[in-house]
Amino acid sequence: MKWNNKLNENKGRFVSGKKWMVVSLAGLLFIAPVVGSGIPLNGHSISSVASAAASSVTKLGEDPVTSGAILTKYKFTTTRSGKQATALADVIRIDLQNPYVKMDVMNGKDGQFTTKQSTGGMAKETGAVAAVNGDYFNTGADGAPIGGQVTNGQLMSTPSDIKGMYSFAVTSDGKPIIDEFSFDGSVTAQDGSSFPLAGINKTSYNPESSTSSYSHVNAMYIYTSAWKSTERPKNSSTTPIEVLVQNGVITQISDLGGFGDMAVPQDGYILRTHGTAADFVKNHLAVGQPIKTSYLLKSKTMGQSVDPATLQMMIGGHTILVNNGQASSYSRDVSSIGGYRARTALGYSKDQRYAYIIAVEKNGNSSGMSLGELQSFMVNIGVWKGLNLDGGGSTTMVSRPLGEDNNVLTFNTEYGTEQRSVVNAVGVYTSAPKGELKGLKISGSSSILIGQQASFKLKGYDNYFNPVDTSSLTPTWKSSNGNIKVSGQTLTGVTPGTSKITAVSGNASTSMDVKVLGADDLNALNVASATAPLKAGSTVSVSVTATTKDGQQISVPDSALKWEFIGFKGSVQNGKLSVTSVDANAKVGYAIARYNGFSTAVVLSAAGEDMWENFENVSYPVQFTSNSAQVNGTAAVTQGSGDHANSKVLQLTYDMTAGTGKMYAYAELNGSTGKAINAAATSMSIDVMGDHSLNWARAELKDNNGNTVYVDLAKTIDWDGWKTLNIDLSDKGIAFPAQLKRVYVVNVEEGQDERAKTGTVAFDNIKFTMPSLSSEAGLPTGKVIMAIGQKSFMTNGQKKTMETAPVMKNNSTYIPIKYVLDTFGGNATWDPANQRITIIRGGKVMDLKIANKDFILNGKRKGADVAPYISQGRTLVPLRLVSEQLGLNVKWEQNTKTVTIES
Repeated sequence: MKWNNKLNENKGRFVSGKKWMVVSLAGLLFIAPVVGSGIPLNGHSISSVASAAASSVTKLGEDPVTSGAILTKYKFTTTRSGKQATALADVIRIDLQNPYVKMDVMNGKDGQFTTKQSTGGMAKETGAVAAVNGDYFNTGADGAPIGGQVTNGQLMSTPSDIKGMYSFAVTSDGKPIIDEFSFDGSVTAQDGSSFPLAGINKTSYNPESSTSSYSHVNAMYIYTSAWKSTERPKNSSTTPIEVLVQNGVITQISDLGGFGDMAVPQDGYILRTHGTAADFVKNHLAVGQPIKTSYLLKSKTMGQSVDPATLQMMIGGHTILVNNGQASSYSRDVSSIGGYRARTALGYSKDQRYAYIIAVEKNGNSSGMSLGELQSFMVNIGVWKGLNLDGGGSTTMVSRPLGEDNNVLTFNTEYGTEQRSVVNAVGVYTSAPKGELKGLKISGSSSILIGQQASFKLKGYDNYFNPVDTSSLTPTWKSSNGNIKVSGQTLTGVTPGTSKITAVSGNASTSMDVKVLGADDLNALNVASATAPLKAGSTVSVSVTATTKDGQQISVPDSALKWEFIGFKGSVQNGKLSVTSVDANAKVGYAIARYNGFSTAVVLSAAGEDMWENFENVSYPVQFTSNSAQVNGTAAVTQGSGDHANSKVLQLTYDMTAGTGKMYAYAELNGSTGKAINAAATSMSIDVMGDHSLNWARAELKDNNGNTVYVDLAKTIDWDGWKTLNIDLSDKGIAFPAQLKRVYVVNVEEGQDERAKTGTVAFDNIKFTMPSLSSEAGLPTGKVIMAIGQKSFMTNGQKKTMETAPVMKNNSTYIPIKYVLDTFGGNATWDPANQRITIIRGGKVMDLKIANKDFILNGKRKGADVAPYISQGRTLVPLRLVSEQLGLNVKWEQNTKTVTIES
């Protein structure tokens, strides 16, 4: 959730004429006239608190981080649109009366503005034992916070003149403050004349209270050595005169335009002035003269002045959320930070003893929270007063697990394990002395796979909950049952289930529950190569990665996989599949790997990938289009760069800064027609040059039935440079032949302020695994008509009989699948021991289990409304589910109770 109000630099002159622009500012959506190169902020509104549905909070567990700091995990349960929803939240409670722990603000690389760094990077650099991302900032500007900042008692940045933006502070004697602050400062010359200071280390913005619509017009700002950039600042709509002050004495005064590439020295600061402030410099300042500065912060609610020197730390935020132990009216419009998102907040208790650092998760395990839900949660856990920090994709919390030396992510961010680079963060620090050994714990994963050799270590912590060196200890390991086998220092998963492992060292021991994951714990098995050539002597990488239901990705050991080969003979060793020989008349082969019964498959065929387009000899038109007239850009075949410098690529540039809502930038192929994909494709690969915009990359196809099919290339463009993406098309239901109409970038509305609205991406080497070349080759087409309760059926005009008639159960038709496969190709096998039927057709491998609505298709768990069952010794499967998953069309005729299946 970033501040996204970008100002354009115009070198001090304002352009005549007006135009209108819709600008989304974090917490403010408004329409304002744009004059020249600045955007005035002249709207302000207070939103009432959204009423949150009845909710409950459950504590899941807590662990000390250090003396005076405890990390607690909560589950928040509520009702949304009549359905139950849950979110997870992680809260670090700081005891402000504990002498060994403190909160402070960290920022950028080497503690400087304009550099930006991940929360984890800042924590590592400064030695924090926990941290969370901090203030809002303008993504298009220099990389400095919107609010004020005090670090270790030093004023680093002043609050901006923007209404309703609250700050969190802790005084030098440990008292928390949440208030809205303003800045009051001045510079005094040797002749006694003075001029007001507008701020310290501020990027350009649009003030809301002053007479000027532009922050740096007719204004004087101080820039200290905390400002790393040699430009102060960019996009300010002004041309400055600058003054270098060292050790309280003026040493240089610049010409119009400032000092250029000069960095601020450690022993001084630079005054950046414009207009009337620059006139003050000309009339009252001279090289060699002393100069004095004075400044205070002022509470807007109390009207009292605060000396920054009396504060230990301060960080800016957004709206107030909780006041006097109740949800508060928002101090600023929150329309642009709505939705169910990851969120970050700070608060303190009624007795002012405890501070709360709060992070709400948005990932595969947690649905995020609305602001109203966050308010409810904060009140529930004891927050007396609290404010909102920059959340969304920036939400990141790191902490040091008990006994460990380094911080880890306490949860996956909205972008997985990627941490966004931000301008500042709140850190937790310990100054406790080295204490006595208090306890031991086992360090390692709480879940492992069958066959996985687990790495567990014995860790120690002292009475201040800080780590103790235990490298000299060699524990004896024990397992409570046969789920985990122990051999010396090596522990190996054997069978699914939970085992208590115990480490014993002398008279001390500690235990930990470890779960060996089974098939029911997985959501997917991904094989490195989903397709391969069906040719004797060929080899292909088939390393397998498991994705658990809670989002973990774990490499599956070879020993945990059982392989079955159909259509060829071969072997798998060290993650490599080798084809020894191909069966006579086999056009398609299957290498099926099972982990505890959960399957994934490699489909082998006479040919592999087909190069569909490499943009070397494009004979059709390529053009840029968008859903919005406010979105501009270009699409063209051009010479590549980086790894593709020697080839032509399709380059797409886009500028969405003037648009609103969900915005698209399309590279359209061959007008509205697209380029043909002549035969069915089971998978697609494409090289994409990313711009780290965090936008969404997609492709649009139109299939043979006239349906539009959207294919996700990457939900988040979170990389720079070239990357090969592999996309499974087997479950998209595409009727081929089809047309690839366009590849494009999407900037969705939710969290839009976090993603770049300008950028350049490129595409190259689009390949398809084509069915005419591979797994769908030779599959018969036809038509089958069946009637409920009748054993006779028609197949391609011929009457045949099956052993069991189709039945209707719970509005679904069930049949023995054998009779469909006899007509349309493929085969089915029954595994009575596991009550599982495996169906193979073309590029599809499908597992169904009796009485289980989940099924596995090409290594992915999917859910259905119906499940197979056994009737009179016969296995019956849901016809529509299976047929449509295999690429067949099913039609139901209610009057005659007949089903027609076609291919």
